[in-house]
Amino acid sequence: MSGTGADRDAGFARRLTRPAFALPAAFLLLVALACAAGPLLPFDPVAQDRALGPAGPSAAHWLGTDVLGRDLLARLLQGGRVSLQVGLVATLVSVLIGVSYGVGAGWAGGRADAVMTSALDALNALPFTLLVILLTVVFGQDLLLIYAAVGAVSWLTMARVVRNETRSLRARPFIEAAVALGQTTPRILLRHVLPNLAGLVAVYATLTVPSVMLTEAFVSFLGLGVRPPLTSWGLLIKEGADAMEECPWLLVFPGAAFSATLLALNFLGDALRDLLDPRAAKP
Repeated sequence: MSGTGADRDAGFARRLTRPAFALPAAFLLLVALACAAGPLLPFDPVAQDRALGPAGPSAAHWLGTDVLGRDLLARLLQGGRVSLQVGLVATLVSVLIGVSYGVGAGWAGGRADAVMTSALDALNALPFTLLVILLTVVFGQDLLLIYAAVGAVSWLTMARVVRNETRSLRARPFIEAAVALGQTTPRILLRHVLPNLAGLVAVYATLTVPSVMLTEAFVSFLGLGVRPPLTSWGLLIKEGADAMEECPWLLVFPGAAFSATLLALNFLGDALRDLLDPRAAKP
């Protein structure tokens, strides 16, 4: 039996080194480190040089400057920090709401499950992007509000998937045995249900991050996202689109960084799903 466990661990470690997982993970780590190191670089994202104005890439400004003479590399790294923070924090909010709701509905079953599932269907029919826009208009363009608003409207898929898996787990023999032994519901959920949901939640959380970042970018593109002097990739893309004909680099570099990060996140989510698939456990 110990040999079987060792073989399983070795097979899992080998799958971690496969390019499908390792490459997007390494790229995202590099992006995160670069954005985190942005304040250490000798560039100020808010310092203006109106005499210089918009200028293409040069030795002094590696990615050029914007219409106000601000260094684009510094602003790109600052925008990356904001966009990644929105993606991670809003996804955390989504996971907390979605897992709580999904486990509650799946475990309750019966009429309670039917009512909660119907509520999910009704909420899923709402135009949530417009709801995020409405919240930012009514309550202001606060970064914490953007975190909460985007996360609060992106939990529906997570809740539905968790609910279905919880219903499946509840019919498993080990859950029935725990109930027969008189274990309390909180103990069963914490010791048996949630650990078995961890892999599924990790996969869908990874796939939620790019969706959340797209929502934030769309809101920022409309001018309702983060407020200056902060910026985000969505706001940089908006500014680049406004000056696209005269200054194409203002759109190309933020657009390339945003697109590459979203692609890497999607590839990582797909690879993580395959990695945690029990059928993939064979070496």
